[in-house]
Amino acid sequence: MKTNSIKIEIAVCALVTAAFTNIYITQPILPVLEAEFDVTTAQVSFTVSFVILGIVLSNLFFGYLSDRVPIHPILCVGGFFVAAGGVVCAMTHEFNVLVGARTVQGLFIPALTTSLAAWLSKNLPQERLSVIMGTYVAATVLGGLGGRLLGGWIHPPLHWRYAFISAAVLIAVSAALAVLILPAESSHNENGIRKQKRSSGGFVFLLTRKDLFPFYLCGAAGLLMFSSIFNYLPYRLSGDPFHFSTEMITLVYLVYSWVFSRDRLPVGFPGDTAGAIR
Repeated sequence: MKTNSIKIEIAVCALVTAAFTNIYITQPILPVLEAEFDVTTAQVSFTVSFVILGIVLSNLFFGYLSDRVPIHPILCVGGFFVAAGGVVCAMTHEFNVLVGARTVQGLFIPALTTSLAAWLSKNLPQERLSVIMGTYVAATVLGGLGGRLLGGWIHPPLHWRYAFISAAVLIAVSAALAVLILPAESSHNENGIRKQKRSSGGFVFLLTRKDLFPFYLCGAAGLLMFSSIFNYLPYRLSGDPFHFSTEMITLVYLVYSWVFSRDRLPVGFPGDTAGAIR
């Protein structure tokens, strides 16, 4: 049982890291993309913001779907479209196609993240769930860092298109790993889950709980603040008076990610303790 739990934790870390790698992969190289595609600063920021828009639009749908559909087909569909979107980004020379492919990636990333979180909450005991969700949260930071490193460090010698290919391979491998490792729900377990969701309302019930609204607002406010700052950062650091290279700008993201990920991995332990005390 312990071995199986470790495998699940590895699969969760790999899949969430790969998913978040695809979100921020263009952030350190926004000035490079602006020059190559001959677009404005506002337009090139769409390569990040439209991914987030896609996530916002589909997140609720995949949360709702995960209450009713087994996890394996959702992961297969999500992995395929996110990886395919990355390949299109690597091959296109049209900015509109690039933004469109990034939007498709955003629409299907929740199939790999939100659905996975829902599966974990339904299938793991509380003492393991809190620990693995700590790994899940830490993987979001690791993935954000990984995407920026792919875009900011692979770009100079190999061109930024190779970063998209690397991310596509990573998402395909991690999704396949998750499908192989995560056990399928038995019919008995599925029936029990359906009964539980009917009585509690499932995902929709969580969304309508007024006591959780402050947490939703905190998450939205944090994303709104950090996304705008991090999109602006490469322009500020590449211009006067800094004139930082792409690699140096990536180091700034690296410092931020390291500080935050250092405290997020064990987040499940104090949460579990607090729940036990309460």
